[in-house]
Amino acid sequence: MTDDAIFDDAIPDFPPPVRRIARAAWKDGVASDGERAVPEETPVALTYNGTTQAVMMATPSDIAAFALGFSLTEGIISAPSDILSLEVIAVEDGIEARMWIAEEKMAYLSARRRHLAGPTGCGLCGVESLSEAIKPAAQVTSQARFTPAELLAAMALLGPAQALNHETRAVHAAGYFEPERGLMAVCEDVGRHNALDKLVGTVLSRDATPAKGLLLLTSRVSIEMVQKAAVLGVGVIAAVSAPTSLAIRTAEAAGITLAAIVRADGFELFTHPGRIVAPDEPSRQSHVA
Repeated sequence: MTDDAIFDDAIPDFPPPVRRIARAAWKDGVASDGERAVPEETPVALTYNGTTQAVMMATPSDIAAFALGFSLTEGIISAPSDILSLEVIAVEDGIEARMWIAEEKMAYLSARRRHLAGPTGCGLCGVESLSEAIKPAAQVTSQARFTPAELLAAMALLGPAQALNHETRAVHAAGYFEPERGLMAVCEDVGRHNALDKLVGTVLSRDATPAKGLLLLTSRVSIEMVQKAAVLGVGVIAAVSAPTSLAIRTAEAAGITLAAIVRADGFELFTHPGRIVAPDEPSRQSHVA
């Protein structure tokens, strides 16, 4: 599968990611007519060797990257090259991402098959056991270090790059930053998990080095966001919202630095703070129980 195949989403029959909808407004005691830009939400079927594995509600953009990222973060494949072919097509009721994978991968997938119907924001729909829901994340061994100023500067780049959110004020974003290369990718979606899967697919299809990078999120951090970040291989997650307690424990066990509640004037560190070191400051040790 080539990089061109990954990003060939220019399909005429795709619904647009944003629609302008007529609406009535009431403000300061006065009624008025007008319109508002709202994000589209479309069923996306992810199929492998002719069998549908998941149907997710998503913003109809970056669907090939979404298919690749979902396949990786769900453990269906272990590398982009495991997808032998990928075709994204518009169908009557939505979009299909049709993938073909090696027979041994398909046999494993069939053995653990999950039927998913994923509403917006759903990250663990259809899991078959409690242990599967809280499975350990992959171990991250990144040696990257960032100063507080670098982390804040990276997060400051994310907002201006959110083109879809500028129009709608209604979508999540995930961004990827490398110190020497800047903000390399930004993906947006009505679902935060979808945005991150799109980013994983995008980053791993490019000449990026995730062990050197920083993951930027506009959403809260839950366990599945940490699990997906671990598949990407980044050592640091920076999010504008707070984490859950399970996300903190998962990040600690996976070796991921979790910075959250990131604002222009600072942030809070919850796990592995040694990757965030001010100039001339000794490394700190994690204290999560």
